[in-house]
Amino acid sequence: MDIYEAIKTRHSVRQYEERPIEANVAAELEAEIEKCNKESGLHIQFVKNEPKAFGGFMAHYGNFSGVTNYLAIVGKKETGIEEKAGYWGEKIVLKAQQLGLNTCWVALTYSKQPNAFKLEKGEKLIIVIAIGYGKTQGNARKSKSLAEVSSQTDDLPEWYKNGIEAALLAPTAVNKQRFKFSLSDGNRVSIKSSLGTNARIDSGIVKCHFEIGAGKENFEWA
Repeated sequence: MDIYEAIKTRHSVRQYEERPIEANVAAELEAEIEKCNKESGLHIQFVKNEPKAFGGFMAHYGNFSGVTNYLAIVGKKETGIEEKAGYWGEKIVLKAQQLGLNTCWVALTYSKQPNAFKLEKGEKLIIVIAIGYGKTQGNARKSKSLAEVSSQTDDLPEWYKNGIEAALLAPTAVNKQRFKFSLSDGNRVSIKSSLGTNARIDSGIVKCHFEIGAGKENFEWA
């Protein structure tokens, strides 16, 4: 499965089979996490065989079941950390999809287990991502149109339209897709996100998708 297929087939999954992630798959995922941490400066951790975070009332309220593995997205308390968390977390999510795993970004409906991951001085837990073998592959959600998420709609370069198409497949909080792209000077792209729950994390996730669809060589962020 290539990265474009991963974008198209990845959907949020909340119910998981109660079986461990295969050793070779876990090793590949750990390698991707290490790579992303090195490039980003984040401290993302793969928590395995830990049922407590998704074993309480909040998880049941969120309709989660069978979750014993998750990614703890940890980073330094600094400006822009939420967007960085979204961007790099989604890179790992797409790698997981390529490895045959399912995922779900989770902001509130879990119980923090401080002993399950490490927080160095000045760090915080930003968000978690449930991960494992889903009972289903999830369902596609209703999506907005290009015209609804782009300030320009006429005479657009193909790479920009491809980027928007990929961005519209990105997971966002309660599927609100509260973002808008603009194109200027031929190849300068900007994104604005409306205020709302996890808007900055969503912005990072959407940027990750846009870059893959558009090709980083075709544009620069304004």
